[in-house]
Amino acid sequence: MPTALITGASAGLGAEFARQLARRRADLVLVARSEESLSALAGELRGEWGVAVEVLPADLSEEAGVERVAARLRDRDDPIDLLVNNAGFGLPLQFADNDIEDEVRHLRVHVEASMRLMHAALQTMRRRGGRIINVASVAGFISRSTYSACKAWLIDFSRWANTAYGPDGVSVTALCPGFTHTSFHERMGLAVGEESVPTFLWLDARDVVREGLRDAARGKSVSIPSLRYKAVVAATKVLPRSFTAAIARRGRV
Repeated sequence: MPTALITGASAGLGAEFARQLARRRADLVLVARSEESLSALAGELRGEWGVAVEVLPADLSEEAGVERVAARLRDRDDPIDLLVNNAGFGLPLQFADNDIEDEVRHLRVHVEASMRLMHAALQTMRRRGGRIINVASVAGFISRSTYSACKAWLIDFSRWANTAYGPDGVSVTALCPGFTHTSFHERMGLAVGEESVPTFLWLDARDVVREGLRDAARGKSVSIPSLRYKAVVAATKVLPRSFTAAIARRGRV
């Protein structure tokens, strides 16, 4: 039975990954800061699907937290078959007005933690195969403050890693959803309906995860859920960057 480790698993896309993978009878290692939230989800999944669920509380903005998860990924006696790098958070778009320590923490979680956990996972996956899904965003294809820059790095690195480690039986996929109904925006103080985003642009978390898992199984380096966002990304390749940046200032992705 395969085992998946999911960061940011207590809510949003992370919790949806956990539910869909449990439904597929995968054992799970759930990572987030809140042990209470993780334990509640673990109890739900054990009871409904009968899978083994390990709870691993860790703050990925801190070195000790990242190393704790990395050590679990390097465990050859109980290896991880799928790593889902999902942990993350957003900040206001005005970089100069943000607290620089918040920006540094943002960079650590989105880029440094993802990179270090990928490196740890590859220590065992290169010997036996495996999959890595890095939850990025369509924001990575446009200019949108440091959130966009972090996601662009994740997309580009995933593309390279998918090619580099494919011969070892390891696929690496950057999952790039657009606006998705989760608690992400609420944690930034944006109540439902106050995100300044047209209704038709919103995606359902279940669909995002389902398509991401499907594309990862196919070995795709980039997964963009829904035709509407495939069109958006295609448009960013021909439209002036100043135009896409102006559009991107609406809402949060």
